[in-house]
Amino acid sequence: MRILSGSRMLLVAVLLCVTVPSFGEVLKIVVNDTIHPITDEYIGRALAEAARSKDQALLIELNTPGGLVDSTRDIIEKILASPVPVIVYVTPSGSRAASAGFFILESADVAAMAPGTNTGAAHPVTLGGGKMDDVMKEKMENDAAALMRSVVSKRGRNVEVAESTVRQSKSFTDQEALSQKMIDYVATSEQDLLRQMQGKTVKRFDGKTVTLNLEGAIIRPFDMTLKQRILAFIMDPNIAFILLAVGALALYAEFNHPGAVVPGTVGIVFILLAVFALNLLPTRFAAVVLILASFALFALDAKFATHGVLAIGGIATMVLGGLLLVDAPIPEMRVHLLTTLAVSIPLGGITVFLMGIALKARAHKVMTGAQGLVGEVGIAQTTLTPRGKIFVHGELWDAVSSSGVPAGQAVVVLAVDGLQLRVAPSATVERTPAASTV
Repeated sequence: MRILSGSRMLLVAVLLCVTVPSFGEVLKIVVNDTIHPITDEYIGRALAEAARSKDQALLIELNTPGGLVDSTRDIIEKILASPVPVIVYVTPSGSRAASAGFFILESADVAAMAPGTNTGAAHPVTLGGGKMDDVMKEKMENDAAALMRSVVSKRGRNVEVAESTVRQSKSFTDQEALSQKMIDYVATSEQDLLRQMQGKTVKRFDGKTVTLNLEGAIIRPFDMTLKQRILAFIMDPNIAFILLAVGALALYAEFNHPGAVVPGTVGIVFILLAVFALNLLPTRFAAVVLILASFALFALDAKFATHGVLAIGGIATMVLGGLLLVDAPIPEMRVHLLTTLAVSIPLGGITVFLMGIALKARAHKVMTGAQGLVGEVGIAQTTLTPRGKIFVHGELWDAVSSSGVPAGQAVVVLAVDGLQLRVAPSATVERTPAASTV
């Protein structure tokens, strides 16, 4: 009887191991930003982690207005080569996967959207948004359309409709994208999406097929590193512009007050951070020259007292330099007008004020030390024949005169030789002895 019970228990254990699937984990990242090199690095790092951990899939929650073409191509290349299935889910409601985001959405093994989201508008835009000649426009369109066709056709989606987002800048709601076979699912949540995909077979880019059993799988978040978070923050063109402008102001203050140390240190750190960010963005370096030239105009305004004319010119130059600083294809990756005005006007006023103080300080006569004594009028306390004592600047000094000076006579200081003053009789005394002691 005990043997029979043991056999039954063994049989039950075997059946449980066979019938209860092991769902594993799904790695999840959130991309809520423009597409740039740091986004590319983040997604690449997540794909490597998913492959290393043998996760069932990588879930990318996407919300982006678009971004840089080079970074987008690098991301697509990594997704297509991934040994782990990639799910791109446009969420939450109100989000979008526009322009570069649409390319990334279509490159995924599984493309999904939340209700109330939209995608498309993948027409290539020239850097800076300027007008292209017809030949260049056709080249860029054909290149982007070819990339779209090569990705969408392998995923079994609607090539013609997807290509229309490139050539005609069409955009689609979640239901329109689903009905025209540009995405695979519309899901209200992560759990709803995994439930809909349960047991479905997906054809990978290399032609292999895989069955997804993800319902009930553990979703494991994968965050950016501290370095990536900092770099993503400073790669906002508005932040990069502020760092550059404030850094230049700090260095300007250091040059006007040598030895202050703190402004110089802050200026160097801020400028280095700005240069690092701008190096990863499509930057017009002529705009950097305009920003630096604005400080020269501020300094000239303080020196020549142009009643604000040059200062206004400096503010206008800085605003223009800020607006042209980042030559990006979408407005979200350019410096905003409000940012340039909020930075340029206060910086112009501060710079002119600091320069004015420095110029006034240099114009004033030195009132301390050896230089402060030269030209001062004192009173001979003893007869100078030729040496004696004089009272000047509230102190008693040893003095020597080329001619005899009686006690009580006013003298003027000609030079300072160590602790001894060279003086001469003052022909005209404009102040009383009492005044000289003040």
